[in-house]
Amino acid sequence: MARVASLSGFPEWLPAGRVIEEHVLEVMTSTFALYGYAGLETRAVEPVESLLSKGETSKEIYLLRRLQAEGDAEAGTDQLGLHFDLTVPFARYVAEHSGKLTFPFKRYQVQKVWRGERPQDGRFREFTQADIDVVAPGDLPAHYEVEVPVVMATAFERLRELGVPQARISVNNRRVAQGFYEGVGIDDVDGTLRVIDKLDKIGPEKVAAALQTEVGATQQQASACLELASITANDASVADKVLALGVRTPLLERGLEELVALVEGAAAQVPGVVVADLKIARGLDYYTGSVYETTLVGHESLGSICSGGRYDSLVDDGSSTYPGVGMSLGVTRLVSRLIRDDLVRATRAVPTAVLVAVVDEDTRDRSEDVARRLRSRGIATEVAPVAAKFGKQIRYADRRDIPFVWFPGAEAGGDGEVKDIRSGDQVAADASTWTPAPEDLRPRVIPTP
Repeated sequence: MARVASLSGFPEWLPAGRVIEEHVLEVMTSTFALYGYAGLETRAVEPVESLLSKGETSKEIYLLRRLQAEGDAEAGTDQLGLHFDLTVPFARYVAEHSGKLTFPFKRYQVQKVWRGERPQDGRFREFTQADIDVVAPGDLPAHYEVEVPVVMATAFERLRELGVPQARISVNNRRVAQGFYEGVGIDDVDGTLRVIDKLDKIGPEKVAAALQTEVGATQQQASACLELASITANDASVADKVLALGVRTPLLERGLEELVALVEGAAAQVPGVVVADLKIARGLDYYTGSVYETTLVGHESLGSICSGGRYDSLVDDGSSTYPGVGMSLGVTRLVSRLIRDDLVRATRAVPTAVLVAVVDEDTRDRSEDVARRLRSRGIATEVAPVAAKFGKQIRYADRRDIPFVWFPGAEAGGDGEVKDIRSGDQVAADASTWTPAPEDLRPRVIPTP
């Protein structure tokens, strides 16, 4: 048999890792629901033309091709690709179903996405995202630009109880950057945003050089852009710091007003989490207002694990435009760091709370009856695979992290005794009433000691 090798960029968690991922998702989705976001799932494929029009490059899109497609009836139809994020398919979904939706439409979505990039720490070719977005026809109130990061911040605060590091949501406003760049005489605003977006990766010197060679900025203009990008604040002082650079345009002032409203609004609900950081640019072309990037404090090298922003023209059904705002959490990136650095652990890798021992194969039906009654009350239960010596059955439970072993009664109709194999305590029990402690009922995620 050929040696089995892992496929780079396509992670597969062990059972304990999957428990961690499921707990993260449960916290996120339950928080989204608390704020009125409805669950949604869209198809995995979109026309490549649609994907390319939203700012992605062709080399990062996985194309779909049937092996038998050559010469068949479908030849010549639109090429399809796997979606690289959930925002683009969501935009298509809203445009397609706008007549059946109630607006503002708030949704959360948890799905796999695929991106053909070089695998490295925190970057994968197949990964899970968890998104929230709000859209409305014609006009979307600015307070949703505050709500979206507040929802994510609330979810991250709940994750801290599991041992996840504190999150820091850095925010900016594209109108601030665009107004400033225009004010200093830079014509290629989009190109400048894409270069500034690389600041954390390549550093200020290389960014300054790229602004001159790729955008055509002068040395003085490049220096002004870097000064703007260096500004941070967690209150309204961000506006004073920007205006102190000596540039004023109507677009800049509008952007600063929106940015201050975002920072102050978030501070009132989730103090200390949302910070204005003017180097945040977000390279995708469709963002028009607020933009967000989230890092884990103490794990900044991982990069942004949750990002997004305001978009005004991404959703269009031909007669109306639906501005929106949203954020996307890289679930796989977050979980990969939690597992790699052993920041959290699962109390057990299996859902099973009780293993019912088997005295002998002739009386297996007694064990099955105990298991059936435990399961009827929501207690995950297995029956031992073979009627080995009790010591072997206990060791089997221990290897699987099953906390309790149930020994059926010697006589028909007797339920027997249940043993906590961690403490050694063993008591007589009735399968119709006995229940494990709440912390043992199902796997939990806890901070690693």
